[in-house]
Amino acid sequence: MIAAVHSGRKGVDMDMRNQQWLYRRIVEEAGDAIIFADHEGIVRLWNSGAEATFGYSADEALGQTLDLIIPENLRERHWTGYRRVMETGVSRYQSDMLAVPAIRKGGKRISIEFIIIPLKDPDGRMLGMASIIRDVTARWEREKELKKQIAELTASKAQRE
Repeated sequence: MIAAVHSGRKGVDMDMRNQQWLYRRIVEEAGDAIIFADHEGIVRLWNSGAEATFGYSADEALGQTLDLIIPENLRERHWTGYRRVMETGVSRYQSDMLAVPAIRKGGKRISIEFIIIPLKDPDGRMLGMASIIRDVTARWEREKELKKQIAELTASKAQRE
């Protein structure tokens, strides 16, 4: 049970229906993309953050494979890793962020960071994976520009010496 279910105020315990409502609101209103893909990699949950991040509405994304957001040159590697996690139920990206390129509707490449959450049924069989994803394109572009400026300054200093 999640510790946040009880607010600490007398008489404010949430019943199961209210908990479900709260969980749904948190997932739906999150600014980060939250996606769930089933055992086969078919998108089954696509929140408003995913709509904003990738440009596809939930209606467009649900029922599609994750290829929708994975650059073509990375798909083979992605699916190899996906199948491995589906077999083992574990991934280092449950706690370590993975930084990779992704694609938005229309083909624009973006930079994302995410963690995955392997989800199992009550008998321990893998159902699929949820991901919490953040678009870090703006930060990546700033860092790239700073690295370029540092390289230019270093080259300029070396020429003067």
